[in-house]
Amino acid sequence: MNILLTSVGRRTYLVDYFKDALIESQGKVFAANSTFTYAMTHADSYIITPEIYSNNYIDFLLQYCKENNINVIISLFDIDLPILAKNKQKFLDIGVNIIVSSPNVIDICNDKWKTYLFLVERNIPTPKTFLSLPAVHEAIDNNTLELPLIIKPRWGMGSIGIYKAETIDELNIFYKKVKNEIQSTYLKYESALDIDKSVLIQQYISGNEYGLEIINDLDGNYITTFCKQKVAMRSGETDQALTINNPALHKLGELLSRELGHVCILDTDCLEENGKFYILEMNARFGGQYPFSHLAGAHIPKQIIEWISNGQTKNEYVTIKENVLCCKDIKPTIIENN
Repeated sequence: MNILLTSVGRRTYLVDYFKDALIESQGKVFAANSTFTYAMTHADSYIITPEIYSNNYIDFLLQYCKENNINVIISLFDIDLPILAKNKQKFLDIGVNIIVSSPNVIDICNDKWKTYLFLVERNIPTPKTFLSLPAVHEAIDNNTLELPLIIKPRWGMGSIGIYKAETIDELNIFYKKVKNEIQSTYLKYESALDIDKSVLIQQYISGNEYGLEIINDLDGNYITTFCKQKVAMRSGETDQALTINNPALHKLGELLSRELGHVCILDTDCLEENGKFYILEMNARFGGQYPFSHLAGAHIPKQIIEWISNGQTKNEYVTIKENVLCCKDIKPTIIENN
């Protein structure tokens, strides 16, 4: 089995995890990205692709899959997901399986406004969220909302354009600043769907932050939930985390699984305030917290291969140990030495 990881970015560890998963079958890991990154060099082979929104991106990938006998594609980047989800059948027609949720699920996760509506409609706790500045001012005047508030992109990822407003003046300034940042980064592509409503204002929740990885099989059936308390963050990604066993979070994970019906892994962020858990975001892909689950005993890359090959779930691949404290490290590396 040969696996292509698209939009691999800096996730060297995921390339290594998939290479480890393919040792027994002597398969290969291929990496793709629109710009060169060091993570690509860890793959058995890599390729620089057109940009995701390029008209020939899909045709390029199709041809690359044919030439390299690729069996499976897994994307590691939010922006890549809707493009691949919409074109999944084209890859199936040439015998390539894309591990991606349906276009509707991807839309709900990538569009943070739709995430909010999805959660509210199902009475799943989430911070109050607004799509317009006047509506926020009105809520503050009516005493149904109070500062501080979080301002962030509607179609956002990582730490790009996220600010905490302590005053009305900061609220107005950060709102404009976030819109400008959206238009000057890759967030402009998805935000172009509704640029005038591309900024969200969200209730600030003060409390411990948790990460859930909700695991479904490739048919969208619930398997388990990995729970972690986030100890430290860096650039919008989990930097240190402690694996935990929390029945309330496991129950919440199962509820989200059944309501959403995603495929494989759902990376979810939540906050606890006064004993209540609030869902912040959902990402239908491997996220920055997966290494902590892996270090605690899980092996989702091996489980994906098992699902594809035999349709079975192996408990050893979807189980983590409790009370494992993990962190990420920075390791300087030579790329070239001519």
